[in-house]
Amino acid sequence: MLMPHPAFLRRLLDEYDALRPEDGADAAQARLRDLEYTLCVSTGTRDVTVAVATARDRVAATAEPAPLARSAAR
Repeated sequence: MLMPHPAFLRRLLDEYDALRPEDGADAAQARLRDLEYTLCVSTGTRDVTVAVATARDRVAATAEPAPLARSAAR
């Protein structure tokens, strides 16, 4: 299976998190459905809950660790 770039998944997750199911606008609801579908396809899953969790795991696995602080005393 092809793996989407983590930056692509991060953008999808950010937009997904910004939209809420209670947003009543038809355009918001349509975009939410599009994001759910795209997350499922991108992660090879069929359930949006699993897709979001899988995307979050993949993004976290590729995140660079924070740089170590240099010691002032040498």
